[in-house]
Amino acid sequence: MQFSTNYLHLISLGCTKNLVDSEVMLGKLKSYQLTPEITKADIIIVNTCGFIESAKQESIQTILEASALRKIGAVLVVSGCLSERYAKELKKEIPEIDIITGVGDYDKIDVMVKELKSLQSQRVFLATESNERVIIGSSFHAYIKLSEGCNQSCSFCAIPSFKGKLHSRTLDSTIKELQSLYERGFRDFSFIAQDSSSYLRDLGQKDGLIELIKAIDNLQLPISCRILYLYPTTTTLELIETIANSTCFLPYFDMPIQHIADSMLKLMRRGANRAKHIELLESMRKIPKSFIRTSFVIGHPGEGEKEFRELHDFVEGFNFDRINLFAYSPQVGTFAYDMPQSVSVKTTNERINKLNRIVKSQFKAHSKALLGQEVIAICEGKSEISEYFYKARLQPWGKDIDGEILINDSEICDNLGQMLPLDEGYYRILITEQKQDFLFARALERL
Repeated sequence: MQFSTNYLHLISLGCTKNLVDSEVMLGKLKSYQLTPEITKADIIIVNTCGFIESAKQESIQTILEASALRKIGAVLVVSGCLSERYAKELKKEIPEIDIITGVGDYDKIDVMVKELKSLQSQRVFLATESNERVIIGSSFHAYIKLSEGCNQSCSFCAIPSFKGKLHSRTLDSTIKELQSLYERGFRDFSFIAQDSSSYLRDLGQKDGLIELIKAIDNLQLPISCRILYLYPTTTTLELIETIANSTCFLPYFDMPIQHIADSMLKLMRRGANRAKHIELLESMRKIPKSFIRTSFVIGHPGEGEKEFRELHDFVEGFNFDRINLFAYSPQVGTFAYDMPQSVSVKTTNERINKLNRIVKSQFKAHSKALLGQEVIAICEGKSEISEYFYKARLQPWGKDIDGEILINDSEICDNLGQMLPLDEGYYRILITEQKQDFLFARALERL
């Protein structure tokens, strides 16, 4: 007796926090077979992002394209931040959507699909160790979400308005998920949240992230870890020192600071001044082999030429390892939405272009400095650029965000001298060449 296979096509937009929620949905729908072909799918899930205007437009366009491409009878599910904020509007404007759910019911997706009904709980879902996830994109690296919501009140950010206040999972829950993922073969981990450095503060523990680092170190596992999304007011010198001394956590510091001029930091309601930022950044930079990533919002109301010039000179002088630049995006309900002294789109784009020239120049210099070095890297399988290359990233680099190294040669061969496949894992590699924005390397040894 033959049983027909049911297929599922997932489109997860936006941040890695969204990806974790998508993986929870896949865990609840594991009876379905994942397919990259949207026209073949019986269930299509679009997990949306609604953080800034460009993300909203991308989500809407993706929903419309998914609806147009699906086969007759396929169920279209829309979840995530956009549908949390604009569920009524989506139902009205895109009636082709079969199921609409927000950010509170990822663990009930199986029920929604079975009963073909929408759910919109007045809560935010936070994945824990009890939620089975189907990790996609890697069999070696996994994201672990520490909390949901945020207690900060940044002028430009609408996240607290629909994700609520900080809600941390317990330390025990986080450790159990790490151990479970380790038993499944995962060895590289990125810890994520809206504000990771505030982890456990809602549960009365001021230094929760420090306790997490120490607890994971005590497990004495052969793993590598990094923390994403530190916040300046909740990042301390003690936390930086704890990361520096950790046996598992890499000296990777991802702290979006958004601006550096005191007047702008105040307008943005960031809670820390220039001097505080400099103190934290210099402390990070003193750590051997530290890697510092940040982001800036350009064109926020009140950003004049003087403020931009201060930011420009700072970016030029500090030499971050990676920088993301975002154009200010007005969000209804935020403090900045009704602020005077708006900056034109033209001026904002001109400023971003000026900063981009610095960012590209620094990236090229960082890449050049790696030439001839033997380094530990994480191989991630075949590169999408060409079947003749394997892709890798330096061990400290974040997955998919900090760069890709192309391995085009290997000393890892069989008895006949044939190059063996490079599976996902740790390798010692030699950086041999730089062409345009790409680094090339030779694999020397599997670790």
